[in-house]
Amino acid sequence: MIIIQWIIISIFFLMELAMLFSFSYWGFHIDKGLFFKIMVGIGTPLIFAIIWGIFIAPKASIPVSTPIRIVLQLILFSCAVFALYVSGKSSLAVIFGIVVVIEMILMYTLDL
Repeated sequence: MIIIQWIIISIFFLMELAMLFSFSYWGFHIDKGLFFKIMVGIGTPLIFAIIWGIFIAPKASIPVSTPIRIVLQLILFSCAVFALYVSGKSSLAVIFGIVVVIEMILMYTLDL
């Protein structure tokens, strides 16, 4: 059971990284000038990482209750799926969305 828990937690961490990557990818593929692309491509993942660190991370500075954490995670991951979708990566967005739903169900049913 410990191996399964480790795998689930590892996949969840990879999902967090994929979320940040999707925001960066979206930001760098906006049809604006180079300066705007750089600002959005770096700024958006940074803002979402700060939100994650403040409210959702295991050592969050402002820990929230489990239902609120679930809602925040769903909002952030949904934004990442949407970012992939509007970047023209619709099939990747669907796959990522399915993985997020399955992984969150596993995380919270196994109480990890």
